Amino acid sequence: MAGRNIGVAVDFSSCSKAALRWASTNLTRSALIPLAEFSDVTKTYGVSPDKETIEILTQVAHQRGIEVYAKIFYGDPAKKLYEAVDLVPLSCMVIGSRGLSTLKRALMGSVSTYIVNHVACPVTVVKENM
Repeated sequence: MAGRNIGVAVDFSSCSKAALRWASTNLTRSALIPLAEFSDVTKTYGVSPDKETIEILTQVAHQRGIEVYAKIFYGDPAKKLYEAVDLVPLSCMVIGSRGLSTLKRALMGSVSTYIVNHVACPVTVVKENM
């Protein structure tokens, strides 16, 4: 399935790393930033990705022979991820879930629930403990 663009929402939290690991294991073919240039771009924009996330991306790129690109969005995560589906465009999206309780989800909102209900592409939600 060459030519697919698969989005993985990453905010460097443990649930987003679980989603990244799931996508790198299960989905092997995938104005973006090549992984080799990502460190320079993150410094320019003051973003501090953690070492583990970069290692996961580097490993999947080398082991699976795929091109890994990144895009930095600022703002409300749900709305920015929604916009990314058409902007990039994405064939599918993988997102982590923190497993909020019903009360917290009602008060704070759930990014993964919003994405599942609003984007036009298939969405896989990965639980943190997977």
